[in-house]
Amino acid sequence: MELSPIVLVLMIVVIYLISSIKILTEYERGVIFRLGKLLGRPKGPGVILVFAPIDRIVRVSLRTVVLDVPPQDVITRDNVSVKVSAVVYFRVITPNKSIVEVENFRYATSQLAQTTLRSVLGQVDLDDLLSQRERLNQQLQQILDQHTDPWGIKVSSVEVKHVDLPPDMQRAMARQAEAEREKRAKIIHAAGELEASEKLSQAANVIAAEPIAITLRYLQTLTEIASEKNSTIVFPLPIEMLHLLKQVVDKKA
Repeated sequence: MELSPIVLVLMIVVIYLISSIKILTEYERGVIFRLGKLLGRPKGPGVILVFAPIDRIVRVSLRTVVLDVPPQDVITRDNVSVKVSAVVYFRVITPNKSIVEVENFRYATSQLAQTTLRSVLGQVDLDDLLSQRERLNQQLQQILDQHTDPWGIKVSSVEVKHVDLPPDMQRAMARQAEAEREKRAKIIHAAGELEASEKLSQAANVIAAEPIAITLRYLQTLTEIASEKNSTIVFPLPIEMLHLLKQVVDKKA
């Protein structure tokens, strides 16, 4: 059975319309070029029509992209060579710009992140790189966001992930940390000695006011020694105590 020309044309039109139907998910947008010219607004999400070969669609994802920046050789301001790796979080804000203004926005953002990482971290000292990481992350994010804004890209966060130090620098930092701990230990010990000397001075003043107090202190010390069950006890006696004992003996005599 031969089909009439009208039916054949209708079938071709229906097949063409069905093939022109495109479905974009919630996180996708379609940048449409009609006869090579960019349409005003991106299409989607949902069902859209793309009339090939007049129209050409480029799908763009609006989800956040996690870009791993490979380790970069950085020489800090104090001439220390380190390897620094980072991670960049960005997403497409304006799909039309991300396709028209730059050839490959992922590759361009990756290269920009690497050069910015080397440039910014090369202007700081090693101590700032290790201790002021939050401030450096914000500085990197602001610079990248400023440069990627014409591409329709929003850099939301930059995190310095790892700083690889040379072995000799690691040993030097370990010695520095050890010396710092020893310094604090000596300061604490000296503070304890000062406080103890002040208390001993106060005790000496009290004992000097009452000479008999030193005798009571000696007796208490003898009691403490006797509790250890020693067979021999060598105990020094002050000259003043001997004079007191002699006076007591003389009075009894």
